[in-house]
Amino acid sequence: MNLRIFFWSLTAALAGFLFGFDTVVISGAEQTIQSLWGLGSGMHGVAMGAALYGTVLGSLVGGWPTDRFGRRATLLWIGILYFVSAVWSALAADVYAFIAARFIGGLGVGISTVAAPLYISEISPPGRRGRLAGMFQFNIVFGILVAFMSNALLARFGGVHAWRWMLGVEAIPALLYTVFCFGIPESPRWLLVRKGDRARGIEVLRLIEPEAAPAEIEAHADEIVRASFEGKEGGRFWTWRLRVPILLAFLISFFNQLSGINAVLYFAPRIFEWTGLATQAALLRSVGIGLTNLIFTFVGLWLIDRLGRRTLLIIGSIGYITSLGLTAWSFFTQHFSIVPVCIFAFIASHAVGQGAVIWVFISEIFPNRQRAEGQALGSFTHWMFAALLTSFFPKMAEAMAPGYIFLFFCLMMVLQLVWVKFMVPETKGVPLEQMQKRLGIEPGSV
Repeated sequence: MNLRIFFWSLTAALAGFLFGFDTVVISGAEQTIQSLWGLGSGMHGVAMGAALYGTVLGSLVGGWPTDRFGRRATLLWIGILYFVSAVWSALAADVYAFIAARFIGGLGVGISTVAAPLYISEISPPGRRGRLAGMFQFNIVFGILVAFMSNALLARFGGVHAWRWMLGVEAIPALLYTVFCFGIPESPRWLLVRKGDRARGIEVLRLIEPEAAPAEIEAHADEIVRASFEGKEGGRFWTWRLRVPILLAFLISFFNQLSGINAVLYFAPRIFEWTGLATQAALLRSVGIGLTNLIFTFVGLWLIDRLGRRTLLIIGSIGYITSLGLTAWSFFTQHFSIVPVCIFAFIASHAVGQGAVIWVFISEIFPNRQRAEGQALGSFTHWMFAALLTSFFPKMAEAMAPGYIFLFFCLMMVLQLVWVKFMVPETKGVPLEQMQKRLGIEPGSV
């Protein structure tokens, strides 16, 4: 593999590390914050979901700066948002300042889920695209693991202000990531299609394909531009022409969150405490979640360009259904001893299936001109449902027995399995400019 492409992909994927860290670090502080400021369940849900509401907005608007200013500039500003959020969250004097700080971090998360996978997919060769774009997901789960470990360590040694240290330490990797972004080039597809800068676009293509002859580079540039011709529809997104990728992006994001993954990640200590585990033991079990996620994400990345995206979604769906069904049964029958194993199996199923596939798949199925908007649609759908689920989970936990909560998630995954089996196409190894033909989208079609 071209080491330049690997380094550029890894740098963009580090936005995923900050995403994972920022998303989960709150789990170690949520009960302390509720007690410190005397929050009721409603306000507690808002404070916990503040980052997710920022993520919803960031994912909704993230396609605009990614197209307007470029992939590279957008990735750089994401690091600045993370840095500001980390410092402000750690210094927050009341719940309102805390909500504002977390909201800013959420903007960074939302925009990163648009810009980072999109950038990586646009610089990657078809046969390696799954693994390279999948590094974004790997860094997410690595960030999750580091956040869980950091929380467990600081809970023991951080004293009364441990929760502030938990949130503030993110400023260090945010600053490093921002510096690294100065070393990556712009996406050649953005330069050719959006900016119309053929000279710079070809220059980057030469770096990506150093062994290609000049004529091959020119032909590749021509293919990228030709595939982006929009005909009578003028490049609009909400058209009948794009109905298939729009539906696919919406549904994969919808089912991702209706698995209950964010509820488990955000409220892992609380879920384990329902089984009778003490707080410290629950935090340590949360580290186990992060480690399981990391290990099986490796497995997913190893398989994604071998078995394909669709196969991994089927494997993950079966794992979801089994683990969630057993978790529901264990709470109904009070066989609490198997809950940690079931939760770990649930995390493994997510890591191999939806976790490994979602950001890669969405970044592959849209034409060049609509890729940022398509990524924004998938990201917005994902984070809208994540925000709603996280905000309402404390209410759900009060109103429903745990068994019914996990049974609901299980039934949603049965529906996902049916959808994948009958509607989801395979995208493994298909060049981006040929993907639209696979989905029935012809350049300039109406």
